[in-house]
Amino acid sequence: MEILRQKVVIRAIVERHRRILLLRRHGGRPSIAGLYELPGGSLHRGEQPIDALKRSLQIHAGIFPESIRLCDVVSFIDPDDRELQYVFIIYEVSLPENASRVTLDDEYDHYVWKSLLDIQHMMITNSTATLLSMNAKQNDYSGITLDNSKNDDKNTTITIYSDGGSRGNPGPSAAAFIIMDKNGSIVAQGGKFLGQNNSGMAEYIGVELALQKAIELGVKVVEFYSDSLMVVNQLNGLFTVKNREFCSIHDRIIRLIAQFQRVNFRHIHREYNRMADGLVNKILDENE
Repeated sequence: MEILRQKVVIRAIVERHRRILLLRRHGGRPSIAGLYELPGGSLHRGEQPIDALKRSLQIHAGIFPESIRLCDVVSFIDPDDRELQYVFIIYEVSLPENASRVTLDDEYDHYVWKSLLDIQHMMITNSTATLLSMNAKQNDYSGITLDNSKNDDKNTTITIYSDGGSRGNPGPSAAAFIIMDKNGSIVAQGGKFLGQNNSGMAEYIGVELALQKAIELGVKVVEFYSDSLMVVNQLNGLFTVKNREFCSIHDRIIRLIAQFQRVNFRHIHREYNRMADGLVNKILDENE
């Protein structure tokens, strides 16, 4: 089975007076040439993300951050290469009040400071639209959208909660998921008794079952929540899958992710995953 390639990229949301810094690419492949994007760059082997951020901001924009705060980690499938998954590490950056003007290198030919309301989808790259839309939601900028997709059921974001558990680890195991629409109504739920298994595999199977159901429903954008930090970090590309037992199902899930426009995996504490957890325990109780 061919494994999806991954590339880790650092991006900065540099904001001043409620305006965000965007850089226009001088070249590149046709789908991004001449479009604006958030400043940043690729993570080099052995390099820490914050060091990569500082290096990229200095090289590409000639700016030096005053403060840096981790904002989010997002996976994104490249529409030009469905075998390539980008993992974006996003930081919020502030600049000193006396910071000098932006100085661009050869990769960019123009920069702008734009408020979210003034940013049009057609002027920015697809990945930038994804990152800025998420930032708008997190900061509760109501009414802001950067996506020009048609407003139908297949492009509406759904929310998935999945869980998996084992009584004994290994022991009797089960996986379950809950799929909700934008109004918080349950549109689908399901689960499976797994027999003798371990909790890690159960967590992975919960994700796999949920994505299979989401594909069946025809949705393209998913906000996915799990209380397994291991699974979330491995699917976001932050952790390597070292346990050979998980390699096969991890690869299957990556292939499922490639069928969506976007899947964002986020870690939550167990107390916020009670519905999926309750469904797991119900399945286990029924199969005792």
